[in-house]
Amino acid sequence: MPTPEGPRRDDPDFVQSFARGLAVIRAFDAEHAALTLSEVARRAEVPPAAARRFLRTLESLGYVRADSRSFSLTPRVLELGFSYLSALSLPEVMQPHLERLSREVGESVSAAVLSGTDIVYVARVPTRRIMTVGITIGTRFPAYATSMGRVLLAQLPADELSAVISESRPSPLTERTLTDPTALAEEIARAGAQGWALVDGELELGLRALAAPVRGREGAVVAAVNISTSAGSGSSERVREHHLPLLIASAEAIEAELRLL
Repeated sequence: MPTPEGPRRDDPDFVQSFARGLAVIRAFDAEHAALTLSEVARRAEVPPAAARRFLRTLESLGYVRADSRSFSLTPRVLELGFSYLSALSLPEVMQPHLERLSREVGESVSAAVLSGTDIVYVARVPTRRIMTVGITIGTRFPAYATSMGRVLLAQLPADELSAVISESRPSPLTERTLTDPTALAEEIARAGAQGWALVDGELELGLRALAAPVRGREGAVVAAVNISTSAGSGSSERVREHHLPLLIASAEAIEAELRLL
């Protein structure tokens, strides 16, 4: 990896350890977003032992995340270059967290935002197809029948929520779909109060989804994340007991990085 032009290493004010630390950060780029310890050492041209110390220091400061045998930068490193920070998009911040969550639960994980009466998928990590309809970035579903939609709708003032439910004209997508406006409003309010929503077979039979909101820097909900499972993969109780804590932790990790934007 090339080094900056004109480093005066004979200068008494030159701090070699600091220069090596910067070289470790520069070892990562768009083509090398995740690197092993040996790869970092080779690209930064530092001994492996030194690379390990720098990486662990950067990790403890929140600039690097460790995942199994690889390392990658977190958005916090952009504090060192705010011009790039301003261009970072919400899906880019969320994607590494969704990938980690998907590995933890072994299920498909997604993120969506509210658009009128619909949710729109902005990030996704699929593991297997469990719906008859394929889901890609930009896919839309009616918010009233989805877990992500309910936690997003829960943030609306009562009059706006009533208008959205009315405009949605809830219809039975399956035999389990909740369509009564009053019951829907109560279920959405419950999702807001508890901080998560579980929807079982209302969008499609056999599909169970658990969602939590994601708040931005100012505290407003900007997106939702969810875990999608098949009804045959376990009971609703198991999903809540095992998946919910991991989902909440992932949402909180995303929020921590969004506060840096």
